Amino acid sequence: MDIIRKVVRQENRWGVVVLLALGLMIAWTDRSSMSAAIADPQFIGEFTLTQVERGWLGSSVFWAYGILQLPMGWLVDRYGVKWPYAICFFLWCMAAATTGLVDSLCALLVVRVIIGAAEAVVVPATYRYIANRFEETQKGSALAIYAIGGKMGPALGAPLSAWLIAGTSWKVMFIVIGLAGLVWLIPWSLMVRNDFPDGTELVKRKQYAATVPLRNLLVSPVVWGGLITNFCYAYFVFFCMTWMPAYLVEQRGLSLKQAGFYTALSFCGVAIAAGLSGWAADRLIMRGYDAVMVRKSFMVVGFSGGMTTLFGAYASTVSMALMWNVLSLTLVGLVTTNNLALVKLTLIPKQATGLNTGLQQVATSLAGGVSASLSGWLLHIGHSYTLPMIAIFIFLFLGAASTIVLMRRRWAPKINGADEATLPISSTALSRSQA
Repeated sequence: MDIIRKVVRQENRWGVVVLLALGLMIAWTDRSSMSAAIADPQFIGEFTLTQVERGWLGSSVFWAYGILQLPMGWLVDRYGVKWPYAICFFLWCMAAATTGLVDSLCALLVVRVIIGAAEAVVVPATYRYIANRFEETQKGSALAIYAIGGKMGPALGAPLSAWLIAGTSWKVMFIVIGLAGLVWLIPWSLMVRNDFPDGTELVKRKQYAATVPLRNLLVSPVVWGGLITNFCYAYFVFFCMTWMPAYLVEQRGLSLKQAGFYTALSFCGVAIAAGLSGWAADRLIMRGYDAVMVRKSFMVVGFSGGMTTLFGAYASTVSMALMWNVLSLTLVGLVTTNNLALVKLTLIPKQATGLNTGLQQVATSLAGGVSASLSGWLLHIGHSYTLPMIAIFIFLFLGAASTIVLMRRRWAPKINGADEATLPISSTALSRSQA
């Protein structure tokens, strides 16, 4: 489309990807700040929180986030990336800051829901941008940069939140973290070109997007496989984000600052693994290896490596438990970038990038809600973190199995009115092998 080609010529694509990664980092920081708060005795005491209520607070962001994924995907497919993202970014930062001003559990839940609703734009907008501007051999690297932002959010957010709580209070922590993020809007407004369509372009975009309707996605085994892998991967990551500080404080006897440090170390590990695996996959694909097989291989190894978290549950010493915590999350980082590329770009027609990404993010968001809530309930009935970690093991095994069985090119979503020869490169073979 003419508007896309014009924007590509004028924009620094990689600079915008870095900015998208920073936006994701800020989003995750605003989400993960609650994990430090629910490990703070003063915060718990002020709201007289039970274990189950702590789970509600940890999950509230993700329910709203999940519900609005499809509408946000539809929005960016038709109205572009720049302005929908900017408006939603402002709303969630203000809601994050407001968290420090409320004085009831009900109000806490409301502002967390607003944060989740506004942050729902992040992933569909990012994938729409990358799908329109990068080739298959560049997508892994672009997503690696983006994924690092997602992992550095909790990595920075956990110790920063803990440090602010220890040095000031939980109220100041929420206000500072929420307002600080607004600085991001300055480079966003300067670097990203306006891609809001005029009337003629809007008609074209609607017709283009309609060639891969929602029903075509819902009958594709690839899409359902992506829903499963996204849920299973995110279940583990969200457990670490919402419950790891509390686990390290309550079961392993660490201070809140120490818990923040080791949580940050774990997410630094997954960020490094995500970046390196995305880059390595792109290099293999450039050498002629099949894109689907390459990305599937990284995913299966990553899911399998993440299962070592169960060793941490049964570790007899604090040092061994910490080692397995860091190692398991680092290894699951091999899934991150390649899962993102495979189920949202490589096997998906460009027409449906925003819609499919929104659909996939429903599963991711559902994982956040289920992980935080289910872990709280399992902690309540088991009186330790062993049962929550067994649940993680089961979900990671399911993710590996889904990757092997369902991620096949011939099961990719179909384009209405197109035969195999006219399907886009993301949906057809980069090589002629069937995965």
